[in-house]
Amino acid sequence: MKYQSVFDIIGPIMIGPSSSHTAGAARIGRLSRTLFGKEPVKAVITFYGSFAKTFKGHGTDVAIIGGILGFDTFDNRIVDSFAIAKDLGMEIEIKVSEEEVDHPNTARIKLFNHQYSFEVVGISIGGGKVEVVEVNGFKVRLTGEYPTLLVLHEDRFGMISAVSNTLSRFEINIGHMEVSRKARGKQSLMIIETDQIPSDDIKEEIERIPYVLNVSFISP
Repeated sequence: MKYQSVFDIIGPIMIGPSSSHTAGAARIGRLSRTLFGKEPVKAVITFYGSFAKTFKGHGTDVAIIGGILGFDTFDNRIVDSFAIAKDLGMEIEIKVSEEEVDHPNTARIKLFNHQYSFEVVGISIGGGKVEVVEVNGFKVRLTGEYPTLLVLHEDRFGMISAVSNTLSRFEINIGHMEVSRKARGKQSLMIIETDQIPSDDIKEEIERIPYVLNVSFISP
């Protein structure tokens, strides 16, 4: 990850002793909310490494819940995120894990509504910058810095063509694409970075393609 400016190193203005543990945590929470795409009724947050040891003192739990509520890093409501989540009826469960992970500032967030759940693993890499490294068990690398579509689908013939043709009809250029699958014939995940921001109409059309299970979108 290359820093683009000194502000990437200093990080955004944020309450707390460390932008890695506050701004980064808030962004991981917000990305998980964006990928989930709906109002969660429950969030299970697991902290690893440094996050697990210091989350209370640094306010990492407060920040990550604020992100799950959709608050940006400069939003003053973050300090009241526990109370706001409670008022909204959102159940919060926080766990710590001693499992060894690749990055010291790692959080796993599982969000639930009444129909399904969605799981994200994110790391805070410094200066408020983050990466999502796992989505529903698929290894990924998402920074949220580019328009990105995530298409969860059954592993069937012609799926890549169907999705890319839909984007082509709407004159959306694909900058980068990755496809991961757990096993042949099982679920697969397309990650598509685009030059333009796809509209809701495009997202809905992709959702109507047979064997597509879920479509998420990250806007920078």
